[in-house]
Amino acid sequence: QLQLVESGGGLVQPGGSLRLSCAASEFTLDYYTIGWFRQAPGKEREGVSGISRRDGSTYYADSVKARFTISRDNAKNAVYLQMNSLKPEDTAVYSCAAGSRNTNWNDPFEYDYWGQGTQVTVSS
Repeated sequence: QLQLVESGGGLVQPGGSLRLSCAASEFTLDYYTIGWFRQAPGKEREGVSGISRRDGSTYYADSVKARFTISRDNAKNAVYLQMNSLKPEDTAVYSCAAGSRNTNWNDPFEYDYWGQGTQVTVSS
């Protein structure tokens, strides 16, 4: 069974940067479409970014486009989410997810495995 672990969250000032990592110890993430989702208290979970298992295509929510970048490092069996120009509205628990047969990166119900999440807080 695939186990995912997120790391890299923390407290950052508006305009700052963080890099989140999604890692798997026993399985190869390159076989899976990987999505990043976030959820703030009292709000619905929303898709942030995704990277395709088939061709490496990347996708971003409009709210983070031009600020966030998703990438793979196959040598480290990890997927990263580089977050720049962070805003208070980015505050949330960020989770990575893996899916083997995704047709829509932004549909959380299409993912098979989830990490436990890492807290990102953007505040002055």
